[in-house]
Amino acid sequence: MSGRRLLGVVQHVQLTNAAFEGRNSVYLLGVGDDAAPTTLVDTGIATPDVESELRAALDARGASFAAVDQVLLTHWHHDHAGLAAAIQNEGDATVYVHEADAPMVAQDPDAVEAMEASQADYLDEWGMPADKQAELNDFLDTHDGLQGEPADVTPLADGDTADLGYFEVEVVHLPGHAAGLAAYVFERDGRREAFVGDAVLPKYTPNVGGADVRVERPLQQYLDSLQRVEGLDLDRAWPGHRGPIFAPTERARDIADHHDERTERVVDVVREQAPVTAWEVSSELFGELRHIHILHGPGEAYAHLDHLVHEGVLREVGDEDGAVRYELA
Repeated sequence: MSGRRLLGVVQHVQLTNAAFEGRNSVYLLGVGDDAAPTTLVDTGIATPDVESELRAALDARGASFAAVDQVLLTHWHHDHAGLAAAIQNEGDATVYVHEADAPMVAQDPDAVEAMEASQADYLDEWGMPADKQAELNDFLDTHDGLQGEPADVTPLADGDTADLGYFEVEVVHLPGHAAGLAAYVFERDGRREAFVGDAVLPKYTPNVGGADVRVERPLQQYLDSLQRVEGLDLDRAWPGHRGPIFAPTERARDIADHHDERTERVVDVVREQAPVTAWEVSSELFGELRHIHILHGPGEAYAHLDHLVHEGVLREVGDEDGAVRYELA
């Protein structure tokens, strides 16, 4: 196979991830052609084991950290951006990410502090019990450092393009799971494809509400993003976890339908138990929550409750304990 032809091949690298969703996917392109940039899409989480995995995988494919010319990040979450700085430090790679997530990848102190303060406020507003807040904070403290070192980032905006040599990719902003989540859409051999990060996953439905508390009206933004994925008319999507999706439009519709069903379930819970907190709704939806799901569960419930408030189905009821409760409007 010639170097020019190899450049058009997406080399899928599967990495372990014991902290979050698991089975992270990163993608390598451009190996074998000196005239084209060696590109990595996402990086995996910043743990020694995963770093060793990624180094071995690149070496087996004729690349290395130092050989990477550019890194395209789909969003700021640690399991996607954690090793960006390590790669950049060895070869001076350009690290691209959507402008909404650039401060998080750069670990801008003001941005990180604002996000953490907002998250702490939400834990109270969601009615999370003190012992569960402590358990969550212990988990986050134990996994501190998974974000890696700060990277020097080059921000991208919706509609921008990046050159991968064999083809250009277009940045398509798909907020919801993260404020700056972006897909990289391209055409090759008559097919439309995209690196989609966690916008659409083959098995799980991406968390909204808890995964990035900076997102306002998270469910509505995510539903809008799913509609945009449908409009892209993709033949194949390369997600941030597990293997490729060969019917991305149908998968986006399935996820939207799943959220419609969950919204109906949330209304039922409120009708039966009102006034009810996001934490209490999450307990009905998901049962006992552990680890990162202590954050993601009530965040997901909040996203649906917030959506229903804006739709005029529910209304908020304040309380002396600082929690927000919901009842039928």
